[in-house]
Amino acid sequence: MATLTRVEGKDSVGIVLYALSTCVWCKKARELLDRQGVTYDYVYVDLLPREENASVKEEMRRWNPQGSFPTIVIDNDRCIVGFDEDKILKEIGG
Repeated sequence: MATLTRVEGKDSVGIVLYALSTCVWCKKARELLDRQGVTYDYVYVDLLPREENASVKEEMRRWNPQGSFPTIVIDNDRCIVGFDEDKILKEIGG
């Protein structure tokens, strides 16, 4: 597993956000999670060293075979692909 950055907030479902540092939709996903004040972990895949980048993309593709961003894994058993505010809010209890 990649080195994740934790954003502390209120306890919620387990949230892992796979993102790109330059992706506007990834930024919107982080802003939404921040506004909801939930705890989540994220990784900017494009900023990882080459080997770690490859392993994280492989890990992410288990959830999202297209490998697109953002990919949000909820409770390690379901996934939201792309920025869908309603779906994200429903999953995190917002």
